[in-house]
Amino acid sequence: MDTFFQLNRGLHIAAGFTGFLVAPVALALRKGGAGHRAWGRVFFWAMTVAGGTALVGSWRIHSAFLLLTAVFSLYMAGFGYRSVFLKHLAWDARVAPFDWAVAGAGLAVFVGTVGYAFWAHNIAVGVFGGLGAMTATRQLRGYANAGRWAKNQWLLNHISGFVAGYIAAVSAFSVTSLHFIPFPLNFLWPTALGVPVIVWWHRRVRGGHPVQVQVRAAGVAADPASPIA
Repeated sequence: MDTFFQLNRGLHIAAGFTGFLVAPVALALRKGGAGHRAWGRVFFWAMTVAGGTALVGSWRIHSAFLLLTAVFSLYMAGFGYRSVFLKHLAWDARVAPFDWAVAGAGLAVFVGTVGYAFWAHNIAVGVFGGLGAMTATRQLRGYANAGRWAKNQWLLNHISGFVAGYIAAVSAFSVTSLHFIPFPLNFLWPTALGVPVIVWWHRRVRGGHPVQVQVRAAGVAADPASPIA
């Protein structure tokens, strides 16, 4: 059993390190280009492996923070990845049952997380639980409004999901490894640095600045009427 957890820890470190290095590269490359898509997929799978191994590791060390941060990171990375396949919701009101189910389950989990945070007086867990609940709520509201989305809403979701997942992963690393940073700064500083990046990108997209985006995903066709397609 110890060997299993050692291997799990090694895989977690390797995947997390890969994600930390790849995310800035994907963010810097031309959006929708071959490089951005390739490195974006590497980041998504690195975060998936890192989050999955963190779930296993949290059971080993009995860490509620690591467990719930892993859930948040996985959810947000999945949200960001899945958004690429939902561009059609700007003109199509049909939402897959899978998307409803994931958002609904996410809301239930994150509301439960907030409740646990109040009970355990765990500020860090409460922060991620609250952010997750707000994200899932916005997803459900968005699905209810399918067919009337702004044409770049999928892009805003894509940015928010991937950057938020990255923030959560860095926060978990900071809390578990950067012991020289005092609480609560050890889990707040990634959010303080990452949220302005999300806000800046959202303003850039909404403000009509040129953002070259090309969608080349299975089952998704770029809308020629979209100003960012």
